[in-house]
Amino acid sequence: MKKFSLAAIARSELREAVNASNGRAARTVFGGHEHVMRQTVMALAQGTELQEHENPGEATILVISGRIRVSSGGEQWEGRSQDLLILPSGRIQVTALEESSILLSVAKSGR
Repeated sequence: MKKFSLAAIARSELREAVNASNGRAARTVFGGHEHVMRQTVMALAQGTELQEHENPGEATILVISGRIRVSSGGEQWEGRSQDLLILPSGRIQVTALEESSILLSVAKSGR
């Protein structure tokens, strides 16, 4: 078993994101290409967007801190600290409405 602090990882990644030219930073905390599930802590500076991309399977976003907007198919949802968003299938875009850190969990379909 492994144990770590998502809050501490999120703070570290947010420091990196704020100083990065692209306004983001990420660290995979579980899984990877050899697993069905992957969990990644991502940090986004205010105004940073993850451009529209295909949702690769079942996915959720836990907002660790800050406030984000998820857009898909003409609809939008906002998430704030400690909200869990279940992402729709299809194409999605994520925008940081303020400095934000999230835990993105994805279970890839068709392993």
